Amino acid sequence: MTALRDLCVDPAVFRWIDRITTLSETMPDLTSADPECRRTAQRRLSDLVAVDFTQPVPDGVEIEDFSLTTGTASRVRRYRPRSAPDRAPSQLWLHGGGFTGGAVDELLADRLCAALALASGVQLFSLDYRLAPEQPYPAQVEDTIGALAALRDGAGRLGIDAERLGLGGNSAGAAIAVSTALRLQDTASSLLYHLDLEVPVAAMRPVGPSADEFATGFGLDGFNGLVALYLGPDGAADGYASAIDAPRFDGLPPTRIAVAEYDPLRDAGILLAERLGAADVPVALDIGDGQLHSSLGLTAQMAGAREWQARHAEALATAYRTHV
Repeated sequence: MTALRDLCVDPAVFRWIDRITTLSETMPDLTSADPECRRTAQRRLSDLVAVDFTQPVPDGVEIEDFSLTTGTASRVRRYRPRSAPDRAPSQLWLHGGGFTGGAVDELLADRLCAALALASGVQLFSLDYRLAPEQPYPAQVEDTIGALAALRDGAGRLGIDAERLGLGGNSAGAAIAVSTALRLQDTASSLLYHLDLEVPVAAMRPVGPSADEFATGFGLDGFNGLVALYLGPDGAADGYASAIDAPRFDGLPPTRIAVAEYDPLRDAGILLAERLGAADVPVALDIGDGQLHSSLGLTAQMAGAREWQARHAEALATAYRTHV
């Protein structure tokens, strides 16, 4: 097992961890048995850290909140570049948060989504999907399927190019995104243009050497507990929750998978890329050298995080042909 302090990583990573550690000591609700109390504390911690470690929302992007009718009322935050055409290539985006937390207006997610939309030219719709443990899998996938349908139905009103509507997410959100895409493989009315998976939870179990080497001290120490809350007491019986264990992949759209070098989830993400490639799905794999699972958001203090985000934006611009 590797210790983070023994690795040659950007000093910003240690400043970020030290800030989290110091702030956490003042927030007892981070370990509350009440999920909502934990979320409130986690949100406060995340926002306090993001103020200094993540670049602010850039000029040139319009941000709007509204609701979609998805079976349940789902809140969405839209990030639309001011230069976008009337019918813009668009992506439904699913935030991270360990399946139990996160929100579309969390400062970290808000800043990164705005920057990504502006730099890529792709209109983003960030979905406030339901959270575990109150709502275990597959509630999140059902929310996503409903949101995709609502976006497609409202394409004209929302300025969406319905022929270029894709799906993406970060971490837990990426797991939900790929589960959704797997479930929609044979649904012609819900074809996805592109799938964008950033540090995905590609398996609901440890996979490969990275799962052992970076299991402790790299930001995902409670991974197994989060998975248990997400899957619920009955587990997931549909075969899509753990993406690498899906029976087939040939119906997936072109996919980008980005993994971090020092992430216990790294090898599962790489394996997913290999399985998609073997199924003749066009797949691009990006390995973030020197990155931890969550360090990609340190854009105010870490050159590697800014480079990661620039590659992400360029990949979307290429996939959605916004340069044309």
